[in-house]
Amino acid sequence: MPVFVLPFPVIDPVLVEIGPLPIRWYALAYIAGLVGGWWLARRIAVNAALWGGRMRPLADSLDDLLVHAALGIIVGGRLGYVLFYNLDYFLDHPASIPAVWEGGMSFHGGLAGATLGIWFFARRQKVPVLSVADLCAAVAPIGIFFGRLANFIKPELWGRPSDVAWAMVFPGAGPEPRHPSQLYEAALEGLLLFILLQIAIRAGALKRPGLVTGLFAIGYGVGRIICEFFREPDPQLGFLFGGATMGMLLSLPLIAAGIAFLIYGRRGTSA
Repeated sequence: MPVFVLPFPVIDPVLVEIGPLPIRWYALAYIAGLVGGWWLARRIAVNAALWGGRMRPLADSLDDLLVHAALGIIVGGRLGYVLFYNLDYFLDHPASIPAVWEGGMSFHGGLAGATLGIWFFARRQKVPVLSVADLCAAVAPIGIFFGRLANFIKPELWGRPSDVAWAMVFPGAGPEPRHPSQLYEAALEGLLLFILLQIAIRAGALKRPGLVTGLFAIGYGVGRIICEFFREPDPQLGFLFGGATMGMLLSLPLIAAGIAFLIYGRRGTSA
């Protein structure tokens, strides 16, 4: 046991109630991520110097992209959680599947849903899919950052027992101090990845189709695997084999896809 344990800053998951409608921090985190990503995507889209002549979505069309991406993230994220993390429970309680406000979203499922939304948007707007994918990848860490903060506030997806000085006792997680792994993920998968991608973009990465998408996929996959060593596995799954977790396994094909995009992007020619 650590000599000093940080108290968990208990925050009401409901920010305010408007009549019968509760406004939850969880929902606001998703909204902040989507709106923040939309705002930055518009700024990137109108900056012709960053693209080097590549065809890209018009800034005014990004309102539609926001809708496509939001639907993909919510539906895909929930279905991913249902299929990969808690299928037996939801087969017995199918009415709980739409209850996203109770928690339970899969990043990898949300990414798959967002990818489908990106494809539909690109087809409708008649722009290259990789241009849209690179633009979304550039701003995706904003949503990840706010989403992990929401996990911390809820609280859910807490870390493994630890004796580090900043360990916390999370409500509902037993008496043991634990890693605040949600904050690790917010910092690594969100803030640090965002900074690295913005540096790459300023260095000309958007001029090579697929490069930003590849950097995002590799960066998130590696960051997620690192954080999984500090995060408590989902109780219904536990450790799968050899200390591996579902989050680690789902990140491996993401890293592989990222490497493929990176190779493709590096072979491309900047305009």
